[in-house]
Amino acid sequence: MTFIMLVEVDDLYLYQKQKYMENLTEVNTGELVVNFTHPPVTGKVTFEELGFSDEDLKITSGFMRLVFNLSDIKAHHYFKMPTIEVAYNEKSDERHWQCDFNDETIVDKTDHHGNSTVILLNRKKLDELEHRHENTLVLHAEFPEEVQIIAKDSYINFFV
Repeated sequence: MTFIMLVEVDDLYLYQKQKYMENLTEVNTGELVVNFTHPPVTGKVTFEELGFSDEDLKITSGFMRLVFNLSDIKAHHYFKMPTIEVAYNEKSDERHWQCDFNDETIVDKTDHHGNSTVILLNRKKLDELEHRHENTLVLHAEFPEEVQIIAKDSYINFFV
């Protein structure tokens, strides 16, 4: 009996999370946008839960720009180590990642092998750079060839 109740609670949680995510994402040519609202979604959230499909995440040009608009959130607390993980089907030779917060580069790294990249953000740096009204986190990625990002295996974990 308890197990069934837990499943119902989990289903309700997933439904609420899905309803929260509706209309938060935009897919533009060469750019994916996530517009967070108040209160921000907490915990680990997959790109699929954010509203992106694998079709949205097929990078044919070799370049991806993922924008997280944090301007509409009010009081919040960052996860102890805000994280972005991007998983992809292809093993590419070298990928370049740059992450900017309010136009300041906070991560600039090259990843040399594997099927995923984990980007760890400095919570203190995010707090320092945060503005009162407009806050934008932009992740730039450069792949040497076409790549398919896997929505259900890629995630963000920004807030607690």
